Amino acid sequence: MPPRLFDGRRVRAARRGKDLTQKQLGAAVGVTGTAVARWESGEDFPPGEKLPALAAVLGEPIDVLFPRDGMPDLADLRCDAGLSQREAAEAIGASRVPLSNAERGKRKLNDAYIEPLANAYKATTEELLAAQERSFGNLAPDEPSAEQRPIPRTLAEKITYMMTTYPPGNQPPQDAEIAQAINAKAGRDLVTVDVVLALRTGAQTVVGPQNPAVLEGLAEVFGVPVMYFQPNEQAARQITEVAELLKAINDRKILALAARGNEDGLSPDMISIVADLAAGIRTGTIPGDDR
Repeated sequence: MPPRLFDGRRVRAARRGKDLTQKQLGAAVGVTGTAVARWESGEDFPPGEKLPALAAVLGEPIDVLFPRDGMPDLADLRCDAGLSQREAAEAIGASRVPLSNAERGKRKLNDAYIEPLANAYKATTEELLAAQERSFGNLAPDEPSAEQRPIPRTLAEKITYMMTTYPPGNQPPQDAEIAQAINAKAGRDLVTVDVVLALRTGAQTVVGPQNPAVLEGLAEVFGVPVMYFQPNEQAARQITEVAELLKAINDRKILALAARGNEDGLSPDMISIVADLAAGIRTGTIPGDDR
């Protein structure tokens, strides 16, 4: 499973919004101010178990500040509980070895550890067992496949989804960059950083039909057709299929190029073709291939 997406620039912006120094934020999560400075500059990344505390101190939902695309595996569950391997092992009266083996997909947990570990992670035993299956590269029982997962419908869900599919090796844009792109598209100061934050978190859900530049700016930032951000479920479904395909091959240049091809972006017919191709690749059948 992919770890949560960490953007040091977004942490810096959130910290400044809370009027906290790096030293104060570090003290709140048990590290030095120097460590926070390295996180914010991209020189280093915090341990996964620090992310819940960081999100809490900065006053943002963890799924918004540090989004993750996909369901959690064992390491993800532990980190979301704010526990290191050592702390999790102590909670169940074991050494770190069985936890490490299970998280790395080497050996499954002894049955005696399942319930106490689930309690330590504030999860059900079913959730823990499903996470263990993912650690071993298996689809958990009753887990939805990619095509069965919910399609992002609200504007906040769509923005969050695009952030989780941002090209590997690149950081997603921060709120100030998104606001700048929208204002450039509008040719005037249309939104502030606070408005972008509200749209991204769902605190504000309406941008107004009189301001298409908001959606056009979002489309340009993420390299997708503007129709993705419009209230069109079919378009959102098809573009999500395309994004899943391109994420699988670690390249969204095709989609970005098509989005810039004309004012309307990718045509519905072309989106449908590429979406069918994405589905075909997942199932091992290429549309139109009768061989």
